[in-house]
Amino acid sequence: MSLSKLTTDKVKERVDIVEVIGDYVPLKKKGQNMWACCPFHGEKTPSFSISPSKQIYKCFGCGKAGDPIQFVMDIEGIGFQEAIRQLAGKYGIEVEEEANLSPEQNLEQNERESLFIATNFAKDFFIKNLDTEEGKSIGVSYFKERGFSPQIIQKFDLGYALDGWDNFLKAAKAAGYQEDILLKAGLILQKEGEPERLYDRFRNRVTFTIHNVSGKAIGFGARILTKDKNQPKYINSPETPIYHKSDVLYGMFQAKKAIRDFDNCFLVEGYTDVVSLHLSGIENVVASSGTSLTEGQIKLIRRFTNQVTVLYDGDPAGIKASLRGIDLLLEGGLNVKAVVFPEGEDPDSYSRKVGSQAFQQYLKKESRDFIGFKIGLYKEEIEQDPIRKAGIIREVVQSIGKIPDPIIRSVYAKEASNLLAIEEEIIHAELNKILLKTQKEQFERAKEEKAIEESIDELVAAPEEIPSEGTILLQERETMRLLINYGSIRLDAQEVHFSQYVMEEIKEIAFQTPIYQKMLQVFKEQGVSGNIPTDELFLNHSDTEIRQEAIALVTQRHEVSNHWKDKFQIFIQLESDDLATTAFKSILRLKRRFLQKMMEEAMAKIKEAEAMQLQEAEVNELLELYLELKKFKFKIDKELGIVIG
Repeated sequence: MSLSKLTTDKVKERVDIVEVIGDYVPLKKKGQNMWACCPFHGEKTPSFSISPSKQIYKCFGCGKAGDPIQFVMDIEGIGFQEAIRQLAGKYGIEVEEEANLSPEQNLEQNERESLFIATNFAKDFFIKNLDTEEGKSIGVSYFKERGFSPQIIQKFDLGYALDGWDNFLKAAKAAGYQEDILLKAGLILQKEGEPERLYDRFRNRVTFTIHNVSGKAIGFGARILTKDKNQPKYINSPETPIYHKSDVLYGMFQAKKAIRDFDNCFLVEGYTDVVSLHLSGIENVVASSGTSLTEGQIKLIRRFTNQVTVLYDGDPAGIKASLRGIDLLLEGGLNVKAVVFPEGEDPDSYSRKVGSQAFQQYLKKESRDFIGFKIGLYKEEIEQDPIRKAGIIREVVQSIGKIPDPIIRSVYAKEASNLLAIEEEIIHAELNKILLKTQKEQFERAKEEKAIEESIDELVAAPEEIPSEGTILLQERETMRLLINYGSIRLDAQEVHFSQYVMEEIKEIAFQTPIYQKMLQVFKEQGVSGNIPTDELFLNHSDTEIRQEAIALVTQRHEVSNHWKDKFQIFIQLESDDLATTAFKSILRLKRRFLQKMMEEAMAKIKEAEAMQLQEAEVNELLELYLELKKFKFKIDKELGIVIG
């Protein structure tokens, strides 16, 4: 079904970007805007800016930008209509449909939406199977044996896949689902060597529905209940357009509120561990589903908290093999603690063995920061072998070096010194060696960022050898930035608007950058109609490229603080304080860049004419043109206060 325009308009009117983004990442106010660490790429210093007044966001690190609807589309990996539906649900807006579409039309409308629909159908199919005789005797019996209540079964959408080759396939086809969509969703398989023969992926197993953050079914894990050595204990959905294992944590949908409320995330290994902890009253828990922890999963945790407690099975050898995960968590900027269960126990078995209250007490009592935990694992080796102790010290320091915060690093260095009975200076010396290895890399990144943030005034004073194409693009961008931000404001003591003045002065200049050509055309068309375009016209433009560039142009990475004015009575001149001067100088800079390009072209023609030994009169004519252009440029340089060598 497609949404009515009225529903879309209501969502756009009601939606608040701070509320929407605040559901995914912690926000901090700085100046007029809100800031956060970008949820779309790994970073340790916030560069993700949200403008409440303009209802837009912009990341200065990865470049992602948009409005609340675009944010939901990007963060959830869904289409426009699905994002509108989700926001309508958040704000209690009644969803109106324009037309009733058949299942086949829904499938053809959008492959991604079709995959969500097919996976949801599979989820419901597996749940209903629990009501069959086979489902009750096998699936329900297994869940009861593990102490799973009907409420928990419903909460996690647990189900059962019937024994048989094509029970699901038959039901899905009868409901109108196409085989190619079922294949792409990973719900059915083709027989090797006979691709026309299809069969169910999940058979004779209990099913664990894997949800995305918004609660949509995107895949399944399925556990076999028979002791068949030829079959794996668990099988899982393959990678699909809607299910990327490295970006998903089992139970995150059910856990996200509790994680935010408790400001801590328990990290376990398997599906049943998550469900069992919920039964014990612990809801802020997720699982990596038996796979090695990934950067995508760490970013997902960081949307909701910076605190992680890893719960390890009572298997010392297995713990040591999985310590790489702790380093990844530290590198991702998370504060890490760990709990180890008694030997032979895991979170699921131990919670059932001791009961909810004792289990919760155990977690509180046994929770240790990663330094104490890591050193404790190697206690016997440290005491018995001095050489091994030296190696362990290096391993511990390597982990400390992963921590981005220098104060936290220092605290852990001191703790490691005490626990390992070694001078703190040695720890710091070893730590400095590790940190210095990456210093060059960090320096190069810092130089790149600084180059991006260079002001346009600094670029104006750049040497003439810089190719004019690059400087023209920068000046065109600066001119468009001023037009978007101040175009609808009247200039002091004048009846003319900023955009009218600028457009009149640059009417003979042909912009070279395609996106700015398009945006300039919008200003021209609005001017012909007698309208003064505002930033909203561009921020809500139907052209995605124009909309994205407008967001980039109105979003500032740095704001001038009131601190200097309030404390020291130091006043800083802003470009908005004197828009007439700002407009005048911007136009001069733009003209200067075009004059420079024309001079370069004229000089190239002079050299070509000399090489071809053309008539002296023709060469002189080109020289006169060059000198005339240079004279105009000299006047502009003088007006702008640029020193001429």
